[in-house]
Amino acid sequence: MGQGGFGTTFVAQDIQRPGNPQCVVKRFKPLANDPYTLNAAKRFFELEAAILEMLGKHDQIPQLLAHFAENEEFFLVQEFIPGHDPKQELPPFSEKLSELAVIQLLKEILAILAFVHQNHVIHRDIKPENIRRRESNF
Repeated sequence: MGQGGFGTTFVAQDIQRPGNPQCVVKRFKPLANDPYTLNAAKRFFELEAAILEMLGKHDQIPQLLAHFAENEEFFLVQEFIPGHDPKQELPPFSEKLSELAVIQLLKEILAILAFVHQNHVIHRDIKPENIRRRESNF
């Protein structure tokens, strides 16, 4: 699905669950493998997993299905959200989105962000690529 500074995201199939549903696997590989860096990475990873577990209770946020470490790499497994990012709903650059459509999109996104903030979490990378609009929303 994508790659960033700390890891790679994959779509996978969960062969352990009934129906073998798709899921998202995020692999984090620390930049170094010395004990200090690995310990710090493990603390960050455990905190991230706890936050995702808590936030996944919202019906518009993917549920955390599992998290584990293997070979000095860390893995998060989350619910796969079939859909798209909001950029696909935007008209070509020469056209404008209606005021009503902009207000509706912002209301949906801000309601989820309010839930995140109510749980004392700050999302530090809000951008269209990090937002999935479920297929049922379009």
